Amino acid sequence: MAKTRTLYSCSACGAQSPQWAGQCSDCGGWNTLSEVAVLSKTVSSRFSGYSGDAPVPVQRLSAVKTDQQLRTSVGMQELDRVLGGGLVTGSVVLIGGDPGIGKSTLLLQVLSALSGGLDSLYVTGEESLQQISLRAHRLGINGDDIRLFSETSVERIIATADKERPQVMVLDSIQTLYTEALQSAPGSVAQVRESAAQLVRFAKQSGIAMFLVGHVTKEGQLAGPRVLEHMVDTVLYFEGDPGDRYRILRAIKNRFGAVNELGVFAMTEHGLKEVSNPSAIFLSRHEQAVPGSVVMVTWEGTRPMLVEVQALVDQNQLGNPRRVTLGLEQNRLSMLLAVLHRHGGLTLGDQDVFVNVVGGVRVTETAADLAVLLAVTSSYRNRPLPADLIVFGEVGLSGELRPVPNGQQRISEAAKHGFHKAIIPVANKPKTATKGLEVTAVNRLSQVLEKVSEGF
Repeated sequence: MAKTRTLYSCSACGAQSPQWAGQCSDCGGWNTLSEVAVLSKTVSSRFSGYSGDAPVPVQRLSAVKTDQQLRTSVGMQELDRVLGGGLVTGSVVLIGGDPGIGKSTLLLQVLSALSGGLDSLYVTGEESLQQISLRAHRLGINGDDIRLFSETSVERIIATADKERPQVMVLDSIQTLYTEALQSAPGSVAQVRESAAQLVRFAKQSGIAMFLVGHVTKEGQLAGPRVLEHMVDTVLYFEGDPGDRYRILRAIKNRFGAVNELGVFAMTEHGLKEVSNPSAIFLSRHEQAVPGSVVMVTWEGTRPMLVEVQALVDQNQLGNPRRVTLGLEQNRLSMLLAVLHRHGGLTLGDQDVFVNVVGGVRVTETAADLAVLLAVTSSYRNRPLPADLIVFGEVGLSGELRPVPNGQQRISEAAKHGFHKAIIPVANKPKTATKGLEVTAVNRLSQVLEKVSEGF
């Protein structure tokens, strides 16, 4: 026989205590003890052999068979893209985002799209069944094939799911669930960790594809222990302002596909709609060319995307110039401005510099370096760049232009959207000419500034 007892473990040193205390007696850390569930056995199996279930036999990797029909389309191409091609049997997907950004709306639409082929179960711990029904009615969803269950106990949820045998399951949200093995309140570190562990284990054993909704902190990180992200197979983040129309769903972790994949949705009165051509919405084509604006091609997951980088350089009045970025890394902007001073002869020590990526897109790759420097230079000199110009490339500390991955695909995407000029690193120069696109390949930042000054 085995029974569960609770201990308190220190997150700093791992020491265990039978009761909670404000300070760890081993390492002296404050507020580091959290509740954990420990399974004790009356008969020790350490030396007397394994006394539990029958052990799983050891197999060779080549002998393990994989099902060819692992993935199922969720009926939304943008979500399929972020998931790596579709929903995998027995996978656990964690979706986080700000309140009101559309997590519950998206999952209700997914269950509606899957209702014709897969049995589904929506478990709510935050809202009543009437609230879910009102949302479905507002979205125009026929709920005949969607089953609802209002419960917060993990043990009762697993028992019900084992009886109903759904193929897809949504739990909204993991912070509201609790396990009877622990005494702490729902949402605590111990409850979130233990509840998630039981649900993940049940999903793997039963083959149920599971969606977990996670709350986020004011810093934008998933609330609860970081081990929660390690337990699940896929972690998705909703980005964007809840008051804005467009939403970006980004894959931070994916065991079944590419990480940093991105899906774009538009929030309407009938729910989230897919945006099949995100480059078109992130480009604000001006009636005439304006200073401080340049278009670059960024690579998100498995596809290129055109975004506009804007810069504003203004005289500083306080003696401490500011460096502000939205959608880019602020420390990298400071480094690029130093490179621009050293290798471009442009001194901005007394200027405030503001850089923004239009549309709320967050660009993390170094291919945005050249676009940032050209936007800053254009704003400082008050000289607009050509409206049909596209740029990308990494800028090194010595002023050289370094290549970026997938250069040919980026150029093809720019030509498809009607751009006629491009400035790229020499190493990314295509072997064959692209129809309608004049490509200028350069080695150094100084050469780029000369080309811009000459007006091509």
